[in-house]
Amino acid sequence: MGEAGRMLDRAARLALRGAGLVEPNPMVGAVIVRGGEVIGAGHHRFFGGPHAEAEALDDCRRRGHDPAGATMYVTLEPCDHHGKQPPCTGSIIASGISRVVFARRDPNPAASGGAARLFNAGLAVELCGESPLARGVGAPFTRRITAGLPWVIAKWAQTIDGRVATRTGESKWVSGERSRARVHRLRARVDAVITGIGTVLADDPMLTARGVRRVRRPAARVICDSDLDLPLDAAVVRTAREVPTIVACVRELASADLTASKRRALSAAGVEVIGVPEAGRGVDLRAVLGALAGRGASVVMVEAGPGLVGSFLDSDLIDEAVVYLAPLMLGDEMARSVAAGRVAPTLASARAMSLWRVKPLGGDVELTYRRPDPPDVPLGLV
Repeated sequence: MGEAGRMLDRAARLALRGAGLVEPNPMVGAVIVRGGEVIGAGHHRFFGGPHAEAEALDDCRRRGHDPAGATMYVTLEPCDHHGKQPPCTGSIIASGISRVVFARRDPNPAASGGAARLFNAGLAVELCGESPLARGVGAPFTRRITAGLPWVIAKWAQTIDGRVATRTGESKWVSGERSRARVHRLRARVDAVITGIGTVLADDPMLTARGVRRVRRPAARVICDSDLDLPLDAAVVRTAREVPTIVACVRELASADLTASKRRALSAAGVEVIGVPEAGRGVDLRAVLGALAGRGASVVMVEAGPGLVGSFLDSDLIDEAVVYLAPLMLGDEMARSVAAGRVAPTLASARAMSLWRVKPLGGDVELTYRRPDPPDVPLGLV
């Protein structure tokens, strides 16, 4: 990996500091380099705040450096529109920066065009694919802009042989304490945690972020419950006044006389009931995600059993899989697998994922996989 890849990696690590704070804006990081030395660095810190490019330029000047003639490495194409902040292209051009290298084109039609603006102002502009990490930090934003859906993270803990629970359903605890702490940290950075009624009935989970220093985003709890079977004494119902809780059932039951008393009781407890179309074995998951997107959700996490995970997989709605691999083997063909319900007779039926990140956690390993991300089209600037 050359200098461009290394510097974009560095910018990406800065960008990740904004996870859970900047959405629905993208996570973005930037570094300014002259002669192989970083003379300025910054990232987008919070929604509505200065963009990464402006932060990096300010940092450069605080360090006593003049950015004129330097190269800026940034994870996303600098924007060229007035929003909550002025266009980044204007401040880059005014600074005298001579070269800009970025990892992903801006998918937002309202903000794109930054590369052309910089090029027309006489700067060297490059789209660089050397850093998968730098390209990856912009993937959730791209998904929301292009598909109109939040980025979906499916999380589970499994044994080496791919089992999430024993044949009797025992799953506490497959993973270790450090892995479980990471899950709570992730919950504190997403807009919603989605589970199925089967998980609620079996485990009665809270699905809240606990033991974290800071909850960056108070995640709503979303239960996919096609038949509206959610018990009124479930933990998610008892705490619905403190934590936003949504139940997604089939559309007919959201207005039927048959369920009127149940809906009134849930509403009195603070639970919101929404109706969505039916699909396959349950609710239409794309419709559920669309409803969450309409409420401003950018990133959601699925914590569920094999049935719901299998449905998300079958609908091709999993953008990222965070897998906690524990040093255990069951060797029991009746133990429960990660996902169920699909018919996949050939390897060609599989959903392909790309390994994005690996992190050892004591005896466990956190593996992060993402859906394949096709490269951007060339800039075509001449």
